[in-house]
Amino acid sequence: MQSNDKQEQQPVQPPQAPTTEEGRKNATVDAIQQLGQTGAPTTESNIFCMTIIGQVEGHIVLPPQNKTTKYEHLIPQLVAAEQNAKIEGVLIILNTVGGDVEAGLAIAEMIATLSKPTVTLVLGGGHSIGVPIAVSANHSIIAETATMTIHPIRLNGLVIGVPQTFEYLDKMQERVIRFVTRHSRVDESKFKELMFKTGELTRDIGTTVIGTDAVRYGLIDSLGGIGEAIRKLNALIDERRASNAGGMIQ
Repeated sequence: MQSNDKQEQQPVQPPQAPTTEEGRKNATVDAIQQLGQTGAPTTESNIFCMTIIGQVEGHIVLPPQNKTTKYEHLIPQLVAAEQNAKIEGVLIILNTVGGDVEAGLAIAEMIATLSKPTVTLVLGGGHSIGVPIAVSANHSIIAETATMTIHPIRLNGLVIGVPQTFEYLDKMQERVIRFVTRHSRVDESKFKELMFKTGELTRDIGTTVIGTDAVRYGLIDSLGGIGEAIRKLNALIDERRASNAGGMIQ
């Protein structure tokens, strides 16, 4: 009886530590696969980094072979970053072809209304609805080799050929134009000129803007990479700390 008890008790305790460690690793891997990042930073940091890559997926689920960023994943992360007292700044890295207009605008509005300092960094591309997201932060940076495609809104799928449909499309487009011009230094007339330019894009109207031109037009604040983005975000965090300290003294 005693030998049987020992045999039953031996396997219980030793595997506990490795299983916990393995569980943590699996949870981290799952988070990377599903959300493109770890749920919590592996090292203590006051900066929350969020990536928007591939196509912004909105109300319609895209095919599994598409690289997508689901907006229902991003919104809770932004809410958590806003509520977390340890997070002092948010860095948003974009390499997106665009996607769902309303989902993209929802993400852009969430970023724009965060109370904490925000910086966006466009690497590779910030196309279509990625443009409002790119300009939504307190400061926007673009890599010299990155591009941004500005074009009129297009609807995929069934379009009802009645005036109301095109009025809705026009109003949605105005929402995008207003948001971009309000959150950047680009003139509305210049932005519309880039949007409706013909001949530059194959079978389409619009403009592909390279990094240096995006800064020259006032669409993006500055050229740079990850180092510049983190330095700028840290500077904005320091300014916010000083402002809060000044308010407490008063």
